[in-house]
Amino acid sequence: MNEKNVPNKEELLKEIDKLISYGREEATINPDLLAYLDTDELLSIKAKLLGRVGVLSDEDKAWLEQFKKYD
Repeated sequence: MNEKNVPNKEELLKEIDKLISYGREEATINPDLLAYLDTDELLSIKAKLLGRVGVLSDEDKAWLEQFKKYD
């Protein structure tokens, strides 16, 4: 991260990819997009994805249950 604690474009792309990949190992976003997107655009995309996390389908909820820990 840089001095403002903002991830660089590559880190942001990885975070966005992780949000949309549902645990798949392979990348789903072409890294060539970094040439066309600036940091502010990537931050906006990430924020929108994080905002949608609360709106899950039943299928998504079932998939996420496998990661839930019970004490």
